[in-house]
Amino acid sequence: MKLLKLVPDDTNIKFLKWRVPFFVVSLLLIAASWALVMTKGLNYGVDFAGGLEVRATFTERSEAPVSELRSDIEGLGYGSPVVQRFGEDNQVSIRVRLPDEVSADNEAAQAAANAVVQELQGKYPDFRLDGNDNVSGKVSGEFREDAVFALVLAMLGVALYIWIRFEWQFGVGGLFALFHDVSLTLGMFSLFQLEFSLQIIAAILAIIGYSLNDTIVVYDRIRENLKKYRKMPLPELLDLSVNETLARTVMTSLTLLVALIPLLLFGPASLFGLTAAITLGIFVGTYSSIYMAAPLLVWMGVTSNSFIPEETVADRQEKKLRGEV
Repeated sequence: MKLLKLVPDDTNIKFLKWRVPFFVVSLLLIAASWALVMTKGLNYGVDFAGGLEVRATFTERSEAPVSELRSDIEGLGYGSPVVQRFGEDNQVSIRVRLPDEVSADNEAAQAAANAVVQELQGKYPDFRLDGNDNVSGKVSGEFREDAVFALVLAMLGVALYIWIRFEWQFGVGGLFALFHDVSLTLGMFSLFQLEFSLQIIAAILAIIGYSLNDTIVVYDRIRENLKKYRKMPLPELLDLSVNETLARTVMTSLTLLVALIPLLLFGPASLFGLTAAITLGIFVGTYSSIYMAAPLLVWMGVTSNSFIPEETVADRQEKKLRGEV
């Protein structure tokens, strides 16, 4: 039985031929992503924003009365709530930012949550409470700080590992590829205003791990080929290395997508953001390994002789003694 090969053995795609336009596009996407984050912001979940969140279903309606709900809750004096459809059209997520003195007091926060639920249950007979959460402003602030610290530490740790495992040029390339992947993920969440919660931090850390794995596979093959093909121009050598690892990359990505796509389309709404982030991360992680991490080696002046230790005086004397000079 002949085995199915998704990538033929003689594949020779000239990836590095288009490295400049693709790199420019990537820089523009990074800039656009951060511009969105700075201007539009992220749609923080209760984990990061603080306050209370009520999730409910209107069992006898095809669509939840979003505008009416917003007016009803504003009448309770808790400010302007964020009311969004969550999952099906008749399901909603209601987030209310509580005053600091209320959110800091567990009893007061619980009383506020009960007031919201009682108001809606009294006005809408088909209102079904699916759950509610309450996070104080202080705790949510700590969550945000810890999340940022975890992401930065993970990226720096990855760069340090690649630096030690290979050379500093590889560490810079790997770090920039990770920055690209994280930036585009944040940009997607800002653009579509998907809820950004602790689940998404876990997804971004998973993206960092996947991108790292893909980048190291490519880098390891590049290092082998630098020793094997000493006279080959670096762009050709990078193309060769990427093509040699392409079958593994495609198979790994497709295997993950087989599990993720059904979960993205038919999975529970509570996992949509997590699944969407990881799905995007597979594409941008693969892309960055080819068009971010590899081309940077060319621009940092890496050659086949870059990592050969310089011959010392002691080495030359030893070669003379052995009669090699």
